[in-house]
Amino acid sequence: MDKGEFFFYKRSEILCFVFLFVFFILISLGFSQETFEENIPIKEVKAIAILNKDEYGKSFMFPISVAIDPVTYEIYVVDSGKSEITIYSPDFFPKITLDKGRGLRAPYGVAIDKDGTFYVIQAPSSGKPACLSIFNSAGLLEKEIYFKDLSFEGCSNFIPVSIALDRRYIYIAGEGFEGVLVLNKKGDFEKIITVKDSITMDFPKKRAKIRAVYVDKKGRLYLLSEEMGRFYVFDSLGNFLFKGGIKGGTPGKLSRPRGIVADPNLGLILVVDYMRHSGLAYDYNNGHFLFEFGGKGWSPGWFNGPTDIKIDRFGRIYVADLFNRRVQVLVLGKEITPYLGPSFITPLQPVKKRLNKVR
Repeated sequence: MDKGEFFFYKRSEILCFVFLFVFFILISLGFSQETFEENIPIKEVKAIAILNKDEYGKSFMFPISVAIDPVTYEIYVVDSGKSEITIYSPDFFPKITLDKGRGLRAPYGVAIDKDGTFYVIQAPSSGKPACLSIFNSAGLLEKEIYFKDLSFEGCSNFIPVSIALDRRYIYIAGEGFEGVLVLNKKGDFEKIITVKDSITMDFPKKRAKIRAVYVDKKGRLYLLSEEMGRFYVFDSLGNFLFKGGIKGGTPGKLSRPRGIVADPNLGLILVVDYMRHSGLAYDYNNGHFLFEFGGKGWSPGWFNGPTDIKIDRFGRIYVADLFNRRVQVLVLGKEITPYLGPSFITPLQPVKKRLNKVR
């Protein structure tokens, strides 16, 4: 190779490097501009406790849901993988684990009444159909109600996935079920609450499939639709108030929401998104989006397939972090600025420092 050819190839390499560098910068700027246009606020969260073991010191397998006793403030963690419910004291000590010996076969969710009675929804298992199991305050099984025996459309195939209580009723959401099943405290069928909606204005309205249900301190009822990427709020008398959330896979939107909670003291409605591994916060009074928290990760404050969320009287947030095999106890922190750009932008060291600072 003569000297001219050497400089030609060298110049080509330099031009190629410059082109790639400019290309990556443009991608970064485009990404950042889109993020700025969306203007998605993000708040940091601090994990103050990790609940990941049962009474015997054994790790959770699939902690699918969490509930809080309204009187004793004990924390109930449902581990669907081991068919167990572990009850923690308010200071996060695992007091007792209920298992198959107590009648648990395939628990999926639990709700606790003010008298200590707790209601467990169970999926079909061990040759028995899906049911609602009612336990007294001593943890003894008192009654089982099989959904196939109730008189509502689709009862034979009903699989419960979420449960909530108020003074009069038991509310149960089912897998792929349009609406929410309503029972009285004896377990008798009362009615089905449905909402009609569409993902966008281009689609015709239909009855929404409800994935999760929640009742707050004021008696407001919340229905969460994974299908629609939206939640619906009713007052204590059953009057529709408003809806919130937008279907989508980008920041500020709901891809596959699985859990919902609301707290009038914090002024927040919180939703966890199973697909986006994030929590989203909305205004308690009108459902307007406020900020996000979390994201995919394994360190404290990050999620891997969150499926449920609750808030206690101290404003602490409990997230069932399914594939991280734990329940995280979190408090909200200050608003932060996320890294705006792809992680492959060179040089790598400043990017790592920026990410570490954010986390």
